[in-house]
Amino acid sequence: MDAQVIVVGAGPAGMMLAGELRLAGADVIVLEKLAARTGESRGLGFTARTMEIFDQRGLLPRFGDIEVSNVGHFGGLPVDFAVLDGAHQAAKTIPQSATETVLEEWATQLGADIRRSCEVLSLTEKEDSVEVEVRGPSGVHTLRADYLVGCDGGRSTIRKAAGFDFPGTASTLEMFLADVKGISLPPRMIGETLPGGMVMVGPLPGGVTRLIVCERGTPPQRRETPPTWQEVADAWQRLTGDDISHAEPVWVSSFGDATRLVTEYRRGRVLLAGDSAHIHLPAGGQGMNTSIQDAVNLGWKLGAVVRGRAPEALLDTYHAERHPVGQRLMMNTRAQGLLFLSGAEVQPLRDVLNELIAYPEVSRHFAAMVSGLEIRYDIDGGSHPLLGRRLPDVRLTGDKLVHSSTDALQRARGVLLDLSDNAGLRRRATPWQDRVDVITAAAADLPAGSPLEGTTAVLLRPDGYVAWAAPGSHADLPMALERWFGPAR
Repeated sequence: MDAQVIVVGAGPAGMMLAGELRLAGADVIVLEKLAARTGESRGLGFTARTMEIFDQRGLLPRFGDIEVSNVGHFGGLPVDFAVLDGAHQAAKTIPQSATETVLEEWATQLGADIRRSCEVLSLTEKEDSVEVEVRGPSGVHTLRADYLVGCDGGRSTIRKAAGFDFPGTASTLEMFLADVKGISLPPRMIGETLPGGMVMVGPLPGGVTRLIVCERGTPPQRRETPPTWQEVADAWQRLTGDDISHAEPVWVSSFGDATRLVTEYRRGRVLLAGDSAHIHLPAGGQGMNTSIQDAVNLGWKLGAVVRGRAPEALLDTYHAERHPVGQRLMMNTRAQGLLFLSGAEVQPLRDVLNELIAYPEVSRHFAAMVSGLEIRYDIDGGSHPLLGRRLPDVRLTGDKLVHSSTDALQRARGVLLDLSDNAGLRRRATPWQDRVDVITAAAADLPAGSPLEGTTAVLLRPDGYVAWAAPGSHADLPMALERWFGPAR
């Protein structure tokens, strides 16, 4: 084998997955056909759940000063993220190029082998391995690994070569995206619906302004090259009446509202993550964030399997958990597109939703949906309200080295939080001590109504989701440990 895992694609999903695999001790090669990062940034900022993930791995300081905001939107309707639990809100105006730089440096420091100018031409799955034919700087050669993961975007070569089904709907419109300099426009951070379409304006660092322009009734085009700046400026003038053609474009692109989701995230030894598995209207900045969360769900599982610490069946939970998340993503981005991009015929629906979203429970529902905090995986192990959910950051007292549940996850291992100093509980976990850290501490400063109130122990997976919790039968703990971390040793 050339590596235990080959990852194709060096975007946010591929780099996050490479880092997670290295934390699990797996050998990984990342193949990227581009010689260097483009510097372009379709994605901007992080959802609250992605902020939590980066914090769990100690990555947030690498991004420098992060501007956060409690204000978001759902299809142009304002949403207040302050109603959610957790230590983080959404991050604003962090270019995707900066995210890719941070994640590539992190994965490289962890030992990932990143090979640029390497294009995958074909793949062959065998009983015990996957082979890829690669065209690189030294010519065409073959690489072999236990597993292959396609993180190579919406036009994924890996998805097509492996025969994944990718049903959905084609684009019905074309939208322009442009980063420009030399203009001053009032911010339209959640967009503005106009008689002829929609425009969005957001300030970026370095005097750059992000523009998004959707002219209603504009059919999608099969472009071989990006649109010209003049096309964008002309559409802007038709919608707003303002001439911005004098601005200096940094880069210009176009996109549509195609919505597609693979029917399976895994086929044998080939798996997909990120845009390779799902494409959709980029509403609410969910695309890159969902892709990073795919990678974190998969990384520790795949790492455990290739290291021989868990059975191959663990990989089936990747599809079982992330495909429903993809379905919710398709549903909510299509709904937002209808609200945001339709004409006056949808205004009564916008008005009704504006009334509903003023209710705290409705606002919380929409905020949790677009932030990634609503996710609850189907984990059969009891009825505790935290089971299958991510554990919000909890301050811990009593341990000299670990001061919060977030700190406890930085090694990307399982964590058993013994919150009642129960020696018998700790003995049950001893056979898994090579894979699970046991921390005896007390939860402090819990907010009123916290589901941790009265909880005596919590088993966390490396991705921060709760796999088992007490009160409940401690006899169930070994079963949960074996299910998620393999047989006892």
